[in-house]
Amino acid sequence: MATLIPNMLEFFYVLIGVILFSSAWRVLRDTNHPARVGTALFWTILGVLFAFGSYIPSMINGILILAMGVITLLKQVKIGKLEQASEEESQTHANRIGNRIFLPCVLLALLAVVIAQFTPLGGQVGIGLAAVIAFVITVLLTRATPSTVVGDSDRMIQQVGITGILPQLLAALGVIFNKSGVGDVISQGISTVVPMGSPFIGVVAYCLGMMVFTMIMGNAYAAFTVITAGIGIPFVVAQGGDPVIAGALAMTAGFCGTLMTPMAANFNALPAALLEMKDLNKVIKVQVPMALTLVLIHIALMYYWAF
Repeated sequence: MATLIPNMLEFFYVLIGVILFSSAWRVLRDTNHPARVGTALFWTILGVLFAFGSYIPSMINGILILAMGVITLLKQVKIGKLEQASEEESQTHANRIGNRIFLPCVLLALLAVVIAQFTPLGGQVGIGLAAVIAFVITVLLTRATPSTVVGDSDRMIQQVGITGILPQLLAALGVIFNKSGVGDVISQGISTVVPMGSPFIGVVAYCLGMMVFTMIMGNAYAAFTVITAGIGIPFVVAQGGDPVIAGALAMTAGFCGTLMTPMAANFNALPAALLEMKDLNKVIKVQVPMALTLVLIHIALMYYWAF
């Protein structure tokens, strides 16, 4: 089991790399692509990082990531001509499959939870296995041909674009922030404003800190380690707050910030891109009132439940 889990994870990473290589090859073959070389190079580099990143020296990995940043900065990652089914064909498939189309999505979530909770494989392997099983079921359900599978995979990758790697970069940034002592700096700064003897103000600082830092990082998981070390432990837990309740509510308070930031690409930028919305911030604008209401509820719940 000690070697099985890393090997399975490595298989999933290589599989992702193969899909990215396929997309890069399709872009390179498209002579009418507006940025053929840059886009193909971007997806190739990302594929190398996923498939061979664990075998490449860290310095080389870092250089490759910087190269991707340069390609993006020069606006050389663009969408080419994508294969689209006709409206009549789409309607025919929709009538044939009906609500069964949601079965793979539901199974993916259920299988991931079951594998993570009831097997020693863990959550990461659970998500990977569930995704593969859901993919097979999708192909059987839709009777998709190999060319359709490859074409739709490429279409999804290109539509998502560079926002697809933002969650990984933000999660890595959270680890770097924590290692560099940002949590200590935040704690020192907060201590000059928040009195140590006030649990309520500590709760307010913890929840709002999670929300704001999540907006900056785009990821509540990345913000949690920094804000918990800097605010949660000294200003909430050290004053008698239940660490389990406070930690759980702090995490979901951070998700309130996720609803209000374009940095949360998979929640806000990605839907806008896939739906081809004219206002790329429309999703955020709709979510702001609910997010602000929820963070106030989190403050009240943490104060009354954790103490």
